[in-house]
Amino acid sequence: MRSTEGSAKFAAVKRLLDRIPARLRNRYTATALGLLCWIAFFDRSDAWTTFKNKRKLGRMAEQKEFYLSEIKRSKEELHELTSDKELLEKFARERYLMKRDNEDIFVLVPERKNDQATQPRSN
Repeated sequence: MRSTEGSAKFAAVKRLLDRIPARLRNRYTATALGLLCWIAFFDRSDAWTTFKNKRKLGRMAEQKEFYLSEIKRSKEELHELTSDKELLEKFARERYLMKRDNEDIFVLVPERKNDQATQPRSN
């Protein structure tokens, strides 16, 4: 009885193996495919993580270019401000509303046309 059960199981496994192409039945090919699947899907640096990291690297490269240009512009501004006293005074007046002792500062704010929150409602 055991031999018929064993041979039935063996026949089922044999039928299953016959459906697999001969090249994939080779243990080296199966091992290589298993390793490839593991690296592509389950490893710490799988395909999806690698794709996300490449996109993030591209965005960071763009940010690097932006910040380098901002640093260059800031250095040029600093050089201009430290070399010209009149320009430094103009910068201080415009940015920080600084004034001399004998002057008054008036700040003009443009009026908003379509701002209904500040306009009173009429019934």
